[in-house]
Amino acid sequence: IVDIYEESGALTRLVRVQEKDVPTIAKAVETGDQSALAALMITDDDKAFLDQQTRIALRHCGVINPEKIEDYLADGGYSSIRKALASMAPEDVIETIKVSGLKGRGGAGFPTWFKWNAARKEQAQPKYLICNADEGDPGAFMDRAVIEGDPHNLIEGMLIAAYAIGASEMVVYVRAEYPLAVKRLRNAIRQAEEQGFLGDNILGSGFSCRMRIKEGAGAFVCGEETALIESLEGQRGMPRLKPPFPAASGYWHKPSNINNVETFANVPWILLNGGEAFASMGTPDSKGTKVFALTGKIKKGGLVEIPMGKTLRDVIFGIGGGIRGDREFKAVQMGGPSGGCIPASLIDTPIDYESLASIGSMMGSGGLIIMDEDNCMVDIAKFYLEFIVDESCGKCAPCRIGTKRLLGLLTKITEGNGEPEDLDTIEELCNHIKQSALCGLGQTAPNPVLSTLKHFREEYEAHIYEKRCPAGVCKALIQYVVDPAK
Repeated sequence: IVDIYEESGALTRLVRVQEKDVPTIAKAVETGDQSALAALMITDDDKAFLDQQTRIALRHCGVINPEKIEDYLADGGYSSIRKALASMAPEDVIETIKVSGLKGRGGAGFPTWFKWNAARKEQAQPKYLICNADEGDPGAFMDRAVIEGDPHNLIEGMLIAAYAIGASEMVVYVRAEYPLAVKRLRNAIRQAEEQGFLGDNILGSGFSCRMRIKEGAGAFVCGEETALIESLEGQRGMPRLKPPFPAASGYWHKPSNINNVETFANVPWILLNGGEAFASMGTPDSKGTKVFALTGKIKKGGLVEIPMGKTLRDVIFGIGGGIRGDREFKAVQMGGPSGGCIPASLIDTPIDYESLASIGSMMGSGGLIIMDEDNCMVDIAKFYLEFIVDESCGKCAPCRIGTKRLLGLLTKITEGNGEPEDLDTIEELCNHIKQSALCGLGQTAPNPVLSTLKHFREEYEAHIYEKRCPAGVCKALIQYVVDPAK
């Protein structure tokens, strides 16, 4: 990437610059030939899209060559682990993360420092550090982008965490459906080993740590940390009862710490710039930035990283440019199958853990799926239930049987056979599942149903009482009529 500043202060930014382009650029700058630079310029649309963001986890993505460690080093890479090993005790690292207010970006929003500290205090050896890169939400691709675009940042963040908790082995559990991410991470691990950032006696500090990759088979439930551990051990991915928590008894029943990709991607920046710098962004209870995958009926989709506290309107109409075809915004599905559908009336809700929880939604890992007037909310709820039923591990009855029963009721309604009492049954069943399912997948499975029922009840009632789908999506409710006059 090359920035050219004119005397007036105007900036021209060039991207994807190769070594062979340098003579052309130099000549074009000398002669003022803008046409020669046009092919390498960031477009106005791209600039508007990027300028409204604050990139920390994504700061290197699209800027460096992810397959060259030299590019990462030239941009300050591995400075944070050098700093930690040279001048910080593990407790100092944990304190810096505590000051930053970093919460786990995988969805639960649990304080990162607390998990690290719990694993640090355990005496048993060896200790393991695990990265959850099993990104399974429909419409989500945040972790994939970080690994494909900046794999060394993930390695460095994990190294800092491993040093903090005293882990000697790191494992990245990544979806096998991400072949490019796996390839680039393998390449980055090899380069880091060659440069002395992984292996024995790292940078002469006496700290030793190794890293390997485990490719998962794409089971959504393996995003739950204890199910992920079961899968790592070669068992079927099914959640364990907690306690004990992984910090005390995790991988092979040894102290283990699990965070997702985005959480680790923030760590090198925090260590280099200080916890206070990260905490200065966001809201009092939700610090820093968050990455979202903006998809659906949106004009400008893609990866978005913003400070916590920005509103849904800022993202959808500011960064995303509004609804495709200038149609009417109807709802946004947030947090994947575990989240809820937020209606247009709540578009000014701040994006932080507390505000989203107060309206019955959740941050989740960061999927934002935009819907317009042509989406049927009953059909949307049914879609997510189909996904949950397919992905349920079947260990507990509330999830195994309850979600299937819920799906049956939604299917009945979309096929025009719904009855008024079905709505009461759905609500009662949702509440039972939330209260009694074993893991987070089952406990949050009813969220899409409950949120659509709360905010779009009139659509359910139209399906049941009028045998009509207002959005014209449910095929069984579409009626074809011959107009005698024509």
